[in-house]
Amino acid sequence: MNVRRRLISGSAAVAATALGLGALTACSGSASADARNDGRLDVVASFYPLQYLAEEIGGSHVSVTTLTRPGQEPHELEISARETARLQEADAVLYLKNLQPAVDDAVAQSDVKTKVDAASLTTLEKHGNEVGGHAAAHDHGEGEDTGAADPHVWLDPVRFGQVAEGVSAALKKADPKHAADYEKNTAALRTKFTALDKDFRDGLANTRTKTFITTHAAFGYLAERYGLTEEAVNGLDPESEPSANRVKALENLAKADGVTTVFYETLVSNETAGTIARDVGLRTDVLDPVEGITDKSRGSDYMQVMRSNLKALQTALGTK
Repeated sequence: MNVRRRLISGSAAVAATALGLGALTACSGSASADARNDGRLDVVASFYPLQYLAEEIGGSHVSVTTLTRPGQEPHELEISARETARLQEADAVLYLKNLQPAVDDAVAQSDVKTKVDAASLTTLEKHGNEVGGHAAAHDHGEGEDTGAADPHVWLDPVRFGQVAEGVSAALKKADPKHAADYEKNTAALRTKFTALDKDFRDGLANTRTKTFITTHAAFGYLAERYGLTEEAVNGLDPESEPSANRVKALENLAKADGVTTVFYETLVSNETAGTIARDVGLRTDVLDPVEGITDKSRGSDYMQVMRSNLKALQTALGTK
């Protein structure tokens, strides 16, 4: 797939790169684990969900840094030559191929021994062209890549658990001395994913409606897992302008399916969601794709934000 949103350009790109590099340097320094002599595995994660897995599985045996700073939209990431060189110093890099093209290029240029592509650790599907099963009513905008595979596997606890198992195997191979601890941490994380899956399954089993509207198609795997129907305003691009036909289709859908809410996300503007909500007579709320944790996040880590998402869905769908 090739999910590309509006890229940072010009001076904004320079500023973002400088900030990203500064954050990376502040967290990790410029030396690898061997040069630091602290014995920890030096892991670079491309964005927050993979950072979460590395920290949960690696524990005290890893030093984890991320290329995407808090609050930055991951798809917009541009990295500098210095940051590409930084990857050369890492013991392992975790990324999701085709989510961040700049990272893909940097990883391809690096000689890092352990390269873990999260997309290869589970199965990806296409959710752009028939989101929610209402293809006939879905008027695709120019910003939507209808033939692309959906990268948002981390929003399905089961698939993300599969990714975690692959990350665990890679860390154990890269650092066999601490393999037992990695396995212990993985078992604990496995329990968390099982509990989260159960909470979603039980919490969404009895609802007044199964349809929800989002500003972009980030929740296809989650919807599929729990028997819901996602209708995206803008497909894979949350900031493109919906057409008049699409707005009308959503208005009809909301009336027919009893939809109450238009969901938006924390890292992009809620202007589109607000406009749709006013036009259609709905309310707005946050459904967080957990691409990064900021002070606006409804929780301090992946598990907390996902449970906040569950509560938001229960309210919007009318849990019985």
